[in-house]
Amino acid sequence: MTHVVRITGRALPLRGHDIDTDRIIPARYLKAVSFEGLERHVFADDRTAGGHPFDDPRYAGASVLLVNRNFGCGSSREHAPQALQRWGIQAVVGEGYSEIFFGNAVQLGLPCVTVPPGAIEQLMAAVEQDPLTTVTVDLEALTVAGASLRTSADMPASARDALTSGLWDGTGMLLQNLDQVRAVAARLPYTRGFAARG
Repeated sequence: MTHVVRITGRALPLRGHDIDTDRIIPARYLKAVSFEGLERHVFADDRTAGGHPFDDPRYAGASVLLVNRNFGCGSSREHAPQALQRWGIQAVVGEGYSEIFFGNAVQLGLPCVTVPPGAIEQLMAAVEQDPLTTVTVDLEALTVAGASLRTSADMPASARDALTSGLWDGTGMLLQNLDQVRAVAARLPYTRGFAARG
């Protein structure tokens, strides 16, 4: 199981309220059988106008995304956090999130923490001034730190516990207990055929 406790990395400031999932990953890219390659289409339509932060070489390799209010609103597509994570984002810090986006992100081990509007503004400004600024998201302490700022962060206790304990990682849990999974599967009638039930 993968425990998500602390993420430290350079940040990418993405200004704007109510950035919806169709902007994060446009619907025409949802036809793929898997999530492979979605990172190439993150903010595809927004980026055509030029000057988008995801195209700014100063933020290349950033792993912490800084956002404003109601990030990930709109449709419930799980492709949105998938595309962000595959692009390289390991944590999101913002003023608030759509409930469905937040849940989909947690299922991927992608923490989304909430900080006050003043704190996100200060972080964004610091990163815009110095893109080498690192930001640390600490889920145990529920803090975010970067530049001269250290602020408390918020996240529902159930999501925080799932991330820090590794319980978000269903595949990892199954693999860790593979012998037990196989033993249970061997007792199930539909894995042995129904003739044995007679």
